[in-house]
Amino acid sequence: MTTRPARILVADDDRAIRTVLTQALSRQGHEVRSTGHGRTLWDWIADGDGDLVITDVMMPDENGLDMVPRIRKLRPDLRVIVMSAQNTLMTAVKAAQRGAFEYLPKPFDLNELISIVDRALETPQQDEKRAATDEEGDDRLPLIGRSAAMQEIYRALARLMNTDLTVMVTGESGTGKELVARALHEYGGRRHGPFVAINMAAIPRELIESELFGHEKGAFTGANERKVGRFEQAEGGTLFLDEIGDMPLEAQTRLLRVLQEGEYTRVGGRTPIRVNVRIVAATHRDLRKLIREGTFREDLFYRLNVVPIRLPSLRERLEDIPELVNHFLLQASEEGLPRKTLSSDAMARLKAHRWPGNIRELENMVRRLTALYSHDVIGVDVIETEFSENSLNDAAPSTEPQSLSESIERHVREYFDAHDEDLPSAGLYDRILREMERPLLNITLEATRGNQVKAAEVLGLNRNTLRKKIRDLGLEVVRGTK
Repeated sequence: MTTRPARILVADDDRAIRTVLTQALSRQGHEVRSTGHGRTLWDWIADGDGDLVITDVMMPDENGLDMVPRIRKLRPDLRVIVMSAQNTLMTAVKAAQRGAFEYLPKPFDLNELISIVDRALETPQQDEKRAATDEEGDDRLPLIGRSAAMQEIYRALARLMNTDLTVMVTGESGTGKELVARALHEYGGRRHGPFVAINMAAIPRELIESELFGHEKGAFTGANERKVGRFEQAEGGTLFLDEIGDMPLEAQTRLLRVLQEGEYTRVGGRTPIRVNVRIVAATHRDLRKLIREGTFREDLFYRLNVVPIRLPSLRERLEDIPELVNHFLLQASEEGLPRKTLSSDAMARLKAHRWPGNIRELENMVRRLTALYSHDVIGVDVIETEFSENSLNDAAPSTEPQSLSESIERHVREYFDAHDEDLPSAGLYDRILREMERPLLNITLEATRGNQVKAAEVLGLNRNTLRKKIRDLGLEVVRGTK
């Protein structure tokens, strides 16, 4: 703590805010000087006045963010707290990149501001390396919304931009977990490297290690050439492991070893390859529950969960719906769909919906509205029709279960989709057959209580052939149980 009262400089064009801050900080024993002009603030700083600066972004003379680098250059030990009513991700990111001690969205909690002031005065100054600021417009932000729930996300992301800490993003399906990963990449120190995403739920379990780490020619049947894995593709950038909760245990073990040792080998290879990627993982599942059930490794969880970020559901941030809707309407018009607007009643109806599919559901609805309806202004009657029809459509599939062929087709299509513009590596036929073979044999052996003679008969296999497959696949056969 300082031996004398701290001198705090407050700059805000709003007289009421200046008064509130002056009174609150004075009660804490600090000396406060306040102004509504950036020029006056800069004069005080240049004269060596003040131990701490609290400034708004929007000032009559100058942007508060533009002052931060100049303050740091002239007086490196002077801490700066930035306030803003803009409340976008880029405001938080720019504040962090330019060297602000903390960013605080308006309206702010007075007790929280006092706590930040105390930390700023007590924390030793460090020579922090900041990423060069990319002057990109706010109109292409990866995350949309100014709700209190999103402000906490923005502040967390701003603190993480210039680190390589591993991040675990959790949240319901459709909340934008990949957008968080992309924001960490695109505004962080690795933005000039590749961003590579892999969805664990879309990759057959037998193929995950090959997808992650690559394989050598001849590593298995169908491996006719060397394949580069996602870790290698993401060299120098960010690797996004989506739906990490669906990763099979055997692949979890190898991933843990890579995270511990910082290197890996391709499947069938012997030469270690050093890891130079930032890991961002995501899941909609409760990993702690999976740990208790024995399907997710606890040690891997702690390796991945270095910095947890929980994304709120859309029903927790309903006030963001108008901004999200306008964003999706603009996107649709830029893609050639008719420009639409929504009536106030229609917008109110959207805000009253529970949105089980979250932002993805909202985006899909907006696209339907622009494509299917001729109205320039979408009214509440159209919204009611959409909700009614889609609730019936959502319920329909449960009465008609998919056939095995349909399930396999869906799974294979998802696997091809996961490769974007690329094709899977050679040998897919044999790999898919092996993937199907394991559960088929396992379930049949369970049904016959481990009786291999009966299982071979049900499967239509020779008994010796079944035994060989059990051995090759490493299946555990327990007799007398079902």
